[in-house]
Amino acid sequence: MRNSVTFGIVFIPKSSKAKNGKAPLYARITLNGERIELSLQRRITLNLWDERKSRLRGSSSESIQVNGSLDRIYNKIYESFRQLQNENKLLNVSAIKERYLGADDSFKKLSELLNYHTENMKSILKYGTMKNYYTTEQYLYKFLIKQFKSEDIYLKQINYQFITDFEHFLRTYKPKRTRKAPTNNGVMKHLERLKKLINLAQKLEWVEKDPFAKFTLKFKTSERAFLNEAELKSIENQPFNKLNHQQTRDVFIFSCYTGLSWIDAKNLKPEHIVIGIDGREWIFTAREKTAKPVKIPILPKAMEIIKKYVIHAECSGCLLPVYSNQKTNEYLKEIAKSVKLKKKLTFHVARHTFATTVTLSKGIPIESVSKLLGHSKLSTTQIYARVLESKLSEDMSKLF
Repeated sequence: MRNSVTFGIVFIPKSSKAKNGKAPLYARITLNGERIELSLQRRITLNLWDERKSRLRGSSSESIQVNGSLDRIYNKIYESFRQLQNENKLLNVSAIKERYLGADDSFKKLSELLNYHTENMKSILKYGTMKNYYTTEQYLYKFLIKQFKSEDIYLKQINYQFITDFEHFLRTYKPKRTRKAPTNNGVMKHLERLKKLINLAQKLEWVEKDPFAKFTLKFKTSERAFLNEAELKSIENQPFNKLNHQQTRDVFIFSCYTGLSWIDAKNLKPEHIVIGIDGREWIFTAREKTAKPVKIPILPKAMEIIKKYVIHAECSGCLLPVYSNQKTNEYLKEIAKSVKLKKKLTFHVARHTFATTVTLSKGIPIESVSKLLGHSKLSTTQIYARVLESKLSEDMSKLF
């Protein structure tokens, strides 16, 4: 048997707060004997008020305007009551008032979700990850202004069409500066971050439906650049007059023989060099990106570079002279030009080179390479893995 619910809405002027014959008007919401009052943010002429009808008497412009407004307010409060009933949510006068004012979870906005994510995740996620979320956030606000002529939107308005329209916006976006428009994978990354934000909203019960339920993220497998033996040696042996080129080359080569990323090479300190189980020197550190520990035996070429910068390490506390990521890649571009390398040279190429030319092509099992790179899943390492022509030829020779 369904429980009976007594619900009522009446409008009352506060005569105790009357001034110059005008009093503020309130809505009184009653539910099962519990009541709450809501200021309507307007004053009415007190002597025109009909207490029995809860409306103004007569046909003056004030009466017509106020009574029409009260009809709309009544319907909106009643609709808030019905919505909460149908959603099987907590039903009380405070919940009805919040729903009417748009202050409950059903009226949360995208900006509230973005702010919540920033405040709660900035101490958990790495700076680089948060920086990517900030970029996605900027694109979302630009999209809202273009598509909706608004700086915000209710979360419940985000549907499948919103996602596809945002995807189209990203694909056709033309930056004013020299920055390039997002690539396919760049677009997918922004949508992936939006999906994670919507998942967070679902966990918080700010939204009910998942607008991404029928949307598929389509990443394209991209070729990972790496250096072969000849290219690696050409950079190793090239003399450089500029100190910044010398140091950048050395750090890059160090990463080619250790697999460390730019940030992990930058964070490397003398205390990270320890004696391993085999009595040789190893690098014991943790990846900045995932905090996963990595243990890397130091190959002779990497050790040469460490010894070269002993004085730098003693003075700065850091093992190697690492420039900013932007400057490092700028110098690598100049280095590539000086050795007539046709490939686009970035610092991450060193990590790929370690995975392919330095380890896998030398017969190191992919499981071991995965450990050296600090990957949580073997499938991640397989992206880096290359079967070089020379290795393939060697293996086929054994077969013959």
